[in-house]
Amino acid sequence: MASLASTPALVAPMAFKNHPETKIPKMVYGTAWKKDRSTDLVYQAIKSGFRAIDTAAQPRHYNEKGVAEGIAKAISEGILTREDLYIQTKFTPPSGQDPNNLPYDLSHPIPQQIQTSIASSLSNFTFPGQEEPYIDCLVLHSPYRNIEDTLLAWRTFEPYVPSKIRSLGISNTTLPILQSLVSSTNIPPSVCQNRFYPDTRYEVPLRSCCREQGIIFQSFWTLTGNPGLVKSKPVMEMAERLRGKREVDGDDRALALYSLVLGLEGVSVLNGTTNQERMMRDLLTLEAVGELVQGEWKELWDGWLRDFKVVIGEK
Repeated sequence: MASLASTPALVAPMAFKNHPETKIPKMVYGTAWKKDRSTDLVYQAIKSGFRAIDTAAQPRHYNEKGVAEGIAKAISEGILTREDLYIQTKFTPPSGQDPNNLPYDLSHPIPQQIQTSIASSLSNFTFPGQEEPYIDCLVLHSPYRNIEDTLLAWRTFEPYVPSKIRSLGISNTTLPILQSLVSSTNIPPSVCQNRFYPDTRYEVPLRSCCREQGIIFQSFWTLTGNPGLVKSKPVMEMAERLRGKREVDGDDRALALYSLVLGLEGVSVLNGTTNQERMMRDLLTLEAVGELVQGEWKELWDGWLRDFKVVIGEK
């Protein structure tokens, strides 16, 4: 991978507005639904070049402990240090949990549920030789049914920042809830993680708010949720050009789609591939694309990105 100083803008890590010392890579490895494979896949992802990992304290869909074990293995082998890695986990409210497998006691009030969950996550992400465990970003996995409980949960998060938790985020949210978190809390979100697909109209107004507030929008379901978008004119045209480049090797349409989504300002993408060859290929190819769009593809790229914005309804 290229050094940070020489990394093309398309794939360069982004600093959080409220926490500039925290930087998030454009491509984040997603660990949902990997179960017993989590340890090995996270280790392989790190070995392939991923430097950001997304997980959750939600045994229903994630194996947070297994994710941490994969990270620990990579650290123990000297592949990277804890400081080289962006780790993001989530607190999941009861509505998103398996009632038979919870990281906290349902009978406890919301603040105590959160404190128990965070303590468990910090314990998982304690690595040998590390003085104090910390999490780069804690995400509220989904809002509560009412804004009062959502704000209560957020205010329970805040005292952990910046020592135990560097920054905060929200997932599966609406624009009004995001605006409430921005206006009604002491520590506003640094991250908003939502689906990028037709049913949400690609979150155009919400992403506009994120740009205005300096919030990083994390796109998920980017590939699997967009079979139609993969066939759109700008994606197909870019994919055709990719096929003609020897240094580019992979799923041309997927890589073109990832590139165009990353070309939207202030966006990172979750990539949950379980194919070890594709892990490295995706990262290296996106870096090559980043160099191309700053050089010989500059005019083509401007046209593709303009057309892509039209397709997703972003003026």
